[in-house]
Amino acid sequence: MTQDTILANATLVLPDRSVTGHVVLRDGVIADIGTGTALPKGAEDCEGDVVAPGLIELHTDNLERHIQPRPKVDWPHNAAILAHDAELAGTGITTVFDAMRVGSIPSGRGRYIKYARGLANELLALRADNALKISHFLHLRAEVCSETLEEEMAEFGEADRVGIVSLMDHTPGQRQFRDISKLEAYVKGKLSLNDEEFRAHVAQLQELRALHGDRHEAAAVAEAKRYGAVLASHDDTTEEQVRVSAGHGIRVAEFPTTLEAARACHLHDIAIIMGAPNLIRGGSHSGNVAAHDLARAGHLDILSSDYVPSALLLAAVQLGEIWGDMARGLATVTANPARSVGLEDRGVLEPGKRADVIRFAMRGGVPALRGVWSRGSRVA
Repeated sequence: MTQDTILANATLVLPDRSVTGHVVLRDGVIADIGTGTALPKGAEDCEGDVVAPGLIELHTDNLERHIQPRPKVDWPHNAAILAHDAELAGTGITTVFDAMRVGSIPSGRGRYIKYARGLANELLALRADNALKISHFLHLRAEVCSETLEEEMAEFGEADRVGIVSLMDHTPGQRQFRDISKLEAYVKGKLSLNDEEFRAHVAQLQELRALHGDRHEAAAVAEAKRYGAVLASHDDTTEEQVRVSAGHGIRVAEFPTTLEAARACHLHDIAIIMGAPNLIRGGSHSGNVAAHDLARAGHLDILSSDYVPSALLLAAVQLGEIWGDMARGLATVTANPARSVGLEDRGVLEPGKRADVIRFAMRGGVPALRGVWSRGSRVA
């Protein structure tokens, strides 16, 4: 007989409000929700702690960080995947879309080789072996400014759980790197390039964009349709770029760099993702629009932890404080991302939904996790 998990005397974050009550987890789903301070038999007394849906992460570089913890260090992949999975569970993330680059540059000083197909195989094998704590999907970051995008995307198909394809264009002088000095500081530090090598790197990328960019972009759009994946844009800067994104059928805009682009996204019914680190730090490390400015303007729908997994819950709580509505703040990391990628079985505390749940308390002005459940099983 299945043992229920009952979290009671909790502040439940429902889709549109917060109430005191209890939630019953049974057979991997939410079986019941009730209000009041009563403690049903066998319940865990949450003593007023917040109980909310598990967090949903659409864009994170964290797996790549575990695979390559230092430049030129390739960590054993299965160990890296399991460590990544456990880290996310420990931050309250119960669904993740693991970002993997497709499109490589195997020639030149700043070359980088393909890896996504092999890494995806390893991740999916661990999933099939029930080795992972949380739910994993793939997010293919399609680098249009590359040499091998088409052949790499052709290696994936409908069975690969590709949930998102994002169109990435890192051509120097536009989008994220309109200010080439920002790119220079980043690339020189990462690749140890001197001035001459950096100029050659910029010229190579600009040439690749001219040779392949339009064809690669069209191929990525077509492949996303073949996978059944949601299309995302990346670093839209102008109204014209957003118009092109809308024409591709893009549903999510990752990190628009200007208020102009964010406004245009909402005019085209494109959901806006901003980085949680941007919100917490008070601005973009690349010098682009600040997440809190978009939040106050009503142009922020979804948060992504980006490169700091623990930032996701903290930033959502901070948004709740900015808006004076904790349910709205937490929706940016639960209901809104679930809706944007068509995951109808999770993201809200409702009977029948997946029993992906977190419990946290505020300590020192920040959320401290007290428990994480994935499909009703405690994972942190």
